[in-house]
Amino acid sequence: MTTKILSVGGSIIVPDKPDTAFLGKFVAMCTKWLDEDKGRRLILVAGGGAPARVYQNAYKEVAGNSADNNAADWIGIMATRINAQLLKACFGDYCKNDVVYNPTLDDLKFDGQVLVASGWKPGFSTDTDAVYLGEKFGAKVVVNLSNIEKVYTDDPRKNPDAKPLDTISWADFRKMVGDEWTPGKNCPFDPIASKKASELGMKVICAGGKNIDNIEAILNDGSYIGTTIGE
Repeated sequence: MTTKILSVGGSIIVPDKPDTAFLGKFVAMCTKWLDEDKGRRLILVAGGGAPARVYQNAYKEVAGNSADNNAADWIGIMATRINAQLLKACFGDYCKNDVVYNPTLDDLKFDGQVLVASGWKPGFSTDTDAVYLGEKFGAKVVVNLSNIEKVYTDDPRKNPDAKPLDTISWADFRKMVGDEWTPGKNCPFDPIASKKASELGMKVICAGGKNIDNIEAILNDGSYIGTTIGE
């Protein structure tokens, strides 16, 4: 049994509205990969995307200085759940179980070839949920799909000298992202997930979510464009 995890950033699923052209191509590629070997399984973890940030920003605008991080996190989590439900529906009979809200439950079922998960609780992003599911189902690699192709030495939007990285160690990556999570934080892989993945000896591949051929190459253990984080 081969189990692989794709953490699908919300900005890929819903950049401003659901990207149906991307979803159609993504589902077709994934189901083709699954059909080639019935021993293959995919875990898909959906991010919040535009709906999360739009609703979080609305809350912060109304609440002002009294805005609470916990409340903002719950708003983002609800956005991940509707995105996850959309993914589950798109995969039809490949996904036989309900959307996973809590990746640490002892009795989680994985009866089909696809399992879809969403956000769980405040304190981290869906990256952390992906790491928990990797631990539970024996996947040593999490593929983190977002709107960036590689991790950079700094934010390229602010620093023109920032350079893309092909590989980086967990120690160096964690120095970059820090140890704390704030709702809506924009980083290649969240700090809480990074700490746990490092402790578990997992590898994370950060890659562009819209490049379908590249995602397929990653699933097939081929050459790919992206950044590998690991020891």
